[in-house]
Amino acid sequence: MNQFNASHLEIKKWFEGNFQTHPYEAGWADEAIFFVMIEHIKEGNPVLFAQVEISHDGVNWASDGSAPVKFTGEGLHPIKVQPNFGNWLRLNVNIEGGPMFLNIQIHCKG
Repeated sequence: MNQFNASHLEIKKWFEGNFQTHPYEAGWADEAIFFVMIEHIKEGNPVLFAQVEISHDGVNWASDGSAPVKFTGEGLHPIKVQPNFGNWLRLNVNIEGGPMFLNIQIHCKG
């Protein structure tokens, strides 16, 4: 029987500039998807760039090799994690052009 878990990594806060989400240990999972909910934008048209990062120990991080994704506008934006990701996952995020009010989750199953 497959297991499923949904966890909030960043909950309803204003973000801008560069930051990394809280790490998530997902070595048990076969697949993972990040959900980035852009709930509010103060002004302008800020752009969010996100890159999946992987780690063997939850301390040292590397890109998973995929291209960064780019999102604009309010709404729900999924980021599918490449298979065979190892144990720890997080997002490296950069927001340009103003703050965004975000809610970021990870959903895993395996």
